[in-house]
Order: sequence, then C-alpha cells, then structure tokens
Amino acid sequence: MTLTTPRPRQEVAALADQLLAGWLKGEGRDEPPPSTADLPAERLRLGERVLLDRDFGELREVPGGYLRRRLRTPAPHGTDQLTLTVASAGPEGPTWVRLEAEQLASGPGLRAGGRVPVPELARALLPLLDASDGPVRIGDAPRVVRPAGVEALIDELCDPDRTLPVVVASLPPATTPAVWLEGTGRQLTRQLTGLAALYLLDHEALPLFNVALEYHKVYGGAVRTYLPEVDPASRADGGRHPVLPRHRIDEDVRRAAALLAREPGRLAAELPLPAELAAVPVYQPPAEPAPQVRAASGVGAGTGAGPEGTGAAHRTADTAERQARADELQRVRHSLHRSRRRERLLLAVGEEQRTALRRANAQVQALSGRFCTARSADGSPVTFGELVGRFGEFPLLEFTGDQKEAVALDGQCDGTGWARLTWEGLTALQEYAAAAVRGEAHGDFKQWCEHTPDGCHRFPPRKAVRGESRTVESHTKWKRERMLPVPECVDSSRRAFMGAHLRIGGGRTAPRLHYLDDCSGSGRIYVGYIGLHLTNTRTN
Repeated sequence: MTLTTPRPRQEVAALADQLLAGWLKGEGRDEPPPSTADLPAERLRLGERVLLDRDFGELREVPGGYLRRRLRTPAPHGTDQLTLTVASAGPEGPTWVRLEAEQLASGPGLRAGGRVPVPELARALLPLLDASDGPVRIGDAPRVVRPAGVEALIDELCDPDRTLPVVVASLPPATTPAVWLEGTGRQLTRQLTGLAALYLLDHEALPLFNVALEYHKVYGGAVRTYLPEVDPASRADGGRHPVLPRHRIDEDVRRAAALLAREPGRLAAELPLPAELAAVPVYQPPAEPAPQVRAASGVGAGTGAGPEGTGAAHRTADTAERQARADELQRVRHSLHRSRRRERLLLAVGEEQRTALRRANAQVQALSGRFCTARSADGSPVTFGELVGRFGEFPLLEFTGDQKEAVALDGQCDGTGWARLTWEGLTALQEYAAAAVRGEAHGDFKQWCEHTPDGCHRFPPRKAVRGESRTVESHTKWKRERMLPVPECVDSSRRAFMGAHLRIGGGRTAPRLHYLDDCSGSGRIYVGYIGLHLTNTRTN
C-alpha cells in the first residue's frame, strides 16, 4: 500500500505506534515503550519470536526525513513481517506512507506462497490518514456515486496523475446501495484496502456514467477495475480494464473477491516507488553487544581488527549489498513500468488494425455472397454456408463453434427454412445485445422476445429457451457436449456451459443454436453451436 497524506510524518508514526501497541496488547504480547530521539535505530523483543524494529533518519540524496516500523510475529511455517515506512521531503510537501505485508517462510523446503491477507493495521490506519493517490481519495469502503458525482468520477478515471486502480461497482437491479454495501460490497472489497479507490454507482448515476464512457461501461451488478491512463474515446482501450460479471460474484463471493484483488495487488507490487520512499535507506539493525575478548601480546588491541570491529565491517558490507539490491529493484520497476506503457500502446494500435480488418473481411464476405450465393427476397441467407460467412454483419455476436456442424445442415431436407429462421434468431440476438450493452434490455433474451420493442425484429418466444433441463445438466456426457468454446477473457478454461438455445424448426430433434449471453461482462454474445440437436432424453 503506497499513499500520500497531508498529516506530518511524526503524527502518522504516532498513530501507527498507538495502533500497533493496541494490537499487540490484544494478542497478549508485551507493549513497546515509547520511542525516543536518542536512539535512531533500536530492536525490541516483545515476547517469543516477536521483534519490533524502529528507526528514523535523513533521506539519501534528497532533503527530508523518514520513520520506519517493522514488526515480526510467528506464523505457521514461518514469520509474518509488517513494515511501515513514512517519508516526506519537507514540512510543506505531502507525507508518503508505504505498508508492506510479507510471509517469510522458514524450514527446509518451505517457501512463502499464496495471497498475503490485508493486515489489520491497514484497515485501522487508512481511515485516519485522509489518504490519496494524486487526485483520488483512497478510503476503506466504496463511496456511493449519485448523478451529481458522475462527472467528478470520470475526471478521476482519466486523470494522468493517477497510479492506483479505481474499482467501480454497478448496483444490481432492485437492490439499494445500503443493502449492497452491507452485504456483497463488504465481502467483495475486503482485500482491496489501500490498493484501489472504491465506488458504487447508484441506479440514477449508472446510465449517465455509461453514456459518457461508451467503450468502458459497467452495468447489471458487474464490477469493473479501471487501470491508470483510461482513454474514453478508444474502443480498444476498453478491453484493458477487466470486468467481473455479476454471475461470478453470485456463484462465490470469496473467490470473486480474490479475483478482483489480483490486478490491484500486482500493480501495487510492480509500481516504482516515489522519490521520497526510494530515498529511504535500507534498515540496519543496531549492533548487538560484543563479548569481551582478551588481546594476546597486544595484537588486535585498539586496531579495529578485533571481534567488534570485524562485526561492524560485516554489518556495513551487508547493508551496502542490501541497498544495492533495493536500488536495482527500483530500476527494474521503472523499466517494467515503461515496458508496460509501450505494450499498452502497441496493443491499442493492433486492436484498431484488427477491428478495421474484421470490418473489411465482413464487407468482402457480404459482397461475395451477393454474387456467388442465391439470396432470398428479404436478403436473409438461404444456406448455412452463406450464413456462417456473413456472421460479421452482427458486431456484438461472435461464432466460436465448429462451422462444419452448421454447414452440414445444408444437406438436410429443410435446410433452406432452417437457415432463414437461424438468421432471424441471430438478428434478434444482435438487437437484444445492443440494447443490453446500453442497459436498456430490461431482462434476458427470452423476455426480449416476449416484449420485443417496436421497430425490432421479432423471434418467437417459444423458440427461445433459457436453459436445459435439470436432467441434461446433471448428466456428465450431455453436459460436456454443451461446454462450448469461449474466449479466455470470459473463462480461463476457454469453455463455458451454454444451456440457453434457440429452437430451429419444428420437432423435438430439430437443429439448435446454443449461446452464452455475456453482455454484462465482455459486452458480447457467444454462439458456440449451430447444428443438429445435441443429445438428451428425446434424441437417439
């Protein structure tokens, strides 16, 4: 956690000492004595395997000073280490605060692993600091954004001085801010303390926010992490800011919280330190009292070559080596930060070129179809071969399935009618997706078919099925048939269950179109299968 506060560094250190003492007392440990200006560095033993290091001094190479606290406590298979560093360049400038929590493994074959939980000191200290990241205030809980605050939130997202992520949650339908904050919000953002600014859009602010950020929307109970350097005019930039869809949150809120904290945690570890914190010297513990050694024949007496002089030399060399490693780490962080900025620029340019190429390919396919394929009177395809080739005409639909399954339907007796009905279903899905992305669908595709708005293509509601039967979902082989391809941004396994489908033609064994509605996540609908009816209790 790296933040700034208007409070002086001595005041921040006093607050931290008070909170640490209270926590140690609550854990049954010895309370540390007050720090004094006479000891610039001291090590306190507050019980078995409990060490508190305290030091202060001047910054290296820049004017200013620092204070530091490092607490080590026993933990299963190792040691928990908490380091608080407070630095400022002068009385007028801001005070930088950095809090690091680490797990130090001990024993043969052991290593630190897994996520380090947010320390209680961070939760207790953050509300007292009036902390910020440049223009963005960092609190310990999401702040509700009303319509009047939308413009200020967008300014924070686009501010070039912002270095930490901003996490924006959309309020699920029929849910009040108070209920969401007390329930889902508390659990979902618990691991983000000090790592990101947190906001919750209320129902009135949500449409205003999404209209202003056409390519960076969030809605339907989803949560979006806005990384630094948001470009609201770039469609390609929208894919850089991850979305956590509502169904992932509802499935397992604890796992969703871990996923949500992953990117802010990575960013906090990789960001270069500000100049004041980078100028803090590495910690050098005070020398332990050396045993008395009798000099033989005067050798070593008063020459600095005895045990005390040798120990001091070793400590100086060790400190110099650790300082060199810390400086190298800072250089690596700067290099990584520059590389990631270049990578974002190249990815944005590449995405724009791919979008232009997809549009050109869609136009070529459409023109080729006009000359090479028989067309129906209303312009819909009469074969599945043509239908697959014209999929680019639906910008919010993506066909991830096997084209051979769809083209094989052209050999069936009613292939022409099936192709036209499939086209009608795809047209209706595209119009529904466009409305859902704008937050105007008011339900799923089944409800859209039941209450199709004027001017939109109608698809029979009885042919739009929300999901498979419980028998199909519980049958291992049948369920596996419906685990269909999706992009990695939707599911890391590149597979997702697609129970929702369209009935193509009459009869219980007629073809089916299976799809996944991810409008609240990636803003697209993925069609994973067009072909003969998949296996169920009525197929042979």
